[in-house]
Amino acid sequence: MVKLTKIYTRGGDKGETSLGDGARVAKDSARVAAYGAVDEVNAVIGLARLHLDGEADAMLARIQNDLFDLGADLCTPEQENPKYSPLRVVAAQTERLEREIDAMNGDLKPLESFILPGGTPAAAHLHLARTVARRAERLIITLIRDEAVNPEAVRYVNRLSDHLFVLARHVNDKGSGDVLWVPGGSR
Repeated sequence: MVKLTKIYTRGGDKGETSLGDGARVAKDSARVAAYGAVDEVNAVIGLARLHLDGEADAMLARIQNDLFDLGADLCTPEQENPKYSPLRVVAAQTERLEREIDAMNGDLKPLESFILPGGTPAAAHLHLARTVARRAERLIITLIRDEAVNPEAVRYVNRLSDHLFVLARHVNDKGSGDVLWVPGGSR
């Protein structure tokens, strides 16, 4: 486990931060942007959890833990023969998301329109989390152009946005509380 005894170190005062392997990089590097967006998803999920309980809250608690794993994965560059074995997202985490998506989706009517973010407060926060997850995914793809990244990290965050979408529908009274897009409806 991590033990933090001091919160500020002054190490980032010149615009750099340390990665998981000790390397120093600019705070606006592609890698830091990617795991920073993952942290944002986690924070929005924390807001959604304020409005939930039961299995929906339990799923999100597991996801929040996974997102710390994902952040650790992204903050530690891939390298041959590392001194310490880095924490990496694994297929079982993505597969769990898929099982949960399938179970929730089985209770939902098929979509007949796109959904506008809204409905219950929990669903609105989950839609926000979904959009931040999509941004995190885009930033990870940008990182992959220049650096090696665990392929399971990309699969996980891609599935995560699907999970958050289906969960938002699920907590919107199994889709009956969804706010549907009416094309041209405001003309």
